[in-house]
Amino acid sequence: MRFRGLLTAIALTALCASPAAAQLRLSVNPETAALTPLSALAGGRVAAGPDGWTYQWPSVHFEAAFEGQAVLIKVGAGDQILHLSVDGVPAGRLVKPAPGLYRLDGLSPGRHLVRAAVVGEMQAGPARFGGFFLEGGPNGGKALPLTAPRRQIEFIGDSHSVGYGDASDKRACTSDEVWSTTDNSLAFGPLTAARFGADHQVNAISGRGIVRNYGGMPGDTLPLAWPKVLLGAAPAYANADWAPQVVVINLGTNDFSTPLKPGEPWKDRQALRDDYVATYARFAQTIRARQPQAFLILLAPPSAENEIATQVDRVAENLKAGGETRLAVIPVGEMELTACDWHPSARDQQGISARVSGFLDQRPEIWLGR
Repeated sequence: MRFRGLLTAIALTALCASPAAAQLRLSVNPETAALTPLSALAGGRVAAGPDGWTYQWPSVHFEAAFEGQAVLIKVGAGDQILHLSVDGVPAGRLVKPAPGLYRLDGLSPGRHLVRAAVVGEMQAGPARFGGFFLEGGPNGGKALPLTAPRRQIEFIGDSHSVGYGDASDKRACTSDEVWSTTDNSLAFGPLTAARFGADHQVNAISGRGIVRNYGGMPGDTLPLAWPKVLLGAAPAYANADWAPQVVVINLGTNDFSTPLKPGEPWKDRQALRDDYVATYARFAQTIRARQPQAFLILLAPPSAENEIATQVDRVAENLKAGGETRLAVIPVGEMELTACDWHPSARDQQGISARVSGFLDQRPEIWLGR
C-alpha cells in the first residue's frame, strides 16, 4: 500500500501500564474478505452511507465495543488526523492516512472500547471513515453492544471552538503547522463534554462569524452553515437522536476583530453591531425552535473595550424580551493567546472549559432538560 502525505500510523509508544494491553501495536493490514463489522456509535455531524460515514465538521468520533485481542479500523479518503484509543488509553495517531485497513492488536483478553476521534479541521474537503471490524473465524473476537450517552452538548463557534493551532507553543505558524497543531481534543468543547460524560458536537469553522467573516472574507457565516450536514453546498443536517440539553455558542471574534473595508455592506461600526445583534438573536431562535429542550449559553469572548461582550449582552436582552428564559451569558475572560496566530492555547482552552463546567456544576437540573 502506498502512503500519501505524512503518515505517523506506526509511531506508537508502548503502553505498558495500560489496562488494555502490555503493548499495543498499530500496523497496516491487507484487505481481506473475512471480516465481521462492529456496530459503531458515530458522534458529531456525519452523513451515513452503506460503507461508512462522510464528515467535515470538527470533532467527529466513532466508538465500538468488543471482546478480543485485535480490532481492524477502516479509514476512507480525505486529509484528516485521527486519534485512536482503547479503553481510554491512547493507541496511535493517524495523520493523513492512506485509505485502507489498519490493525490494532496486542490487547489483553476481555472487553474493550475502541475509539477513533477526528481532531483536525477539514475546510478544504470532507473525509470518510469505514468503521471497525473483527477478523473472521472463532478466534476473531465478539461484538458487544454499546449504549450512547444520555447527556449531549453542542458547541457552535469559530476557530476558538475548533482548537485552531492549540497544540502549538508558538504564535508564528505556517499553514501546514496550523493544520498539524489544530487539535480539537484540547479545545474547551470536548474537554467540557468529557467532564460531564456527554456526547458532543462541535459545529465550528475557523474564520467565520455571525454576519461577517474574518477580514470580510467570503464564505458562509455560521447561521448559514450550521443547518448543513457538510460545509458549502450540502444537504440539511437531520438527526432525530440529537437533542442536546446544552448548546454553547461562541461567536463574534471574526465579526469585530478587523476594521471594516470599503465595499462591505455596513456603513459604519454601529451598523455592524446592530446587524450582529439582530442576526445572532434570530440564529438563537432558530436553534431554540430545533432544540426546545436545550439550555442556551452565549459565551462572550474578550475584545478591545469589551465590544463583543457588550453586543452579546444585547443579544441576550433581545432574546429575554422575546420570552426566552433558559439562557445565560458567560464571559470567557482574559487569555494568553500563545497558540498559532494569537489563538487560545491549550491552557486557555482549559480555562474556558472550567468556566462553562463551573456554571453547569451549579445547575444539574439543566441535564434533565429543564
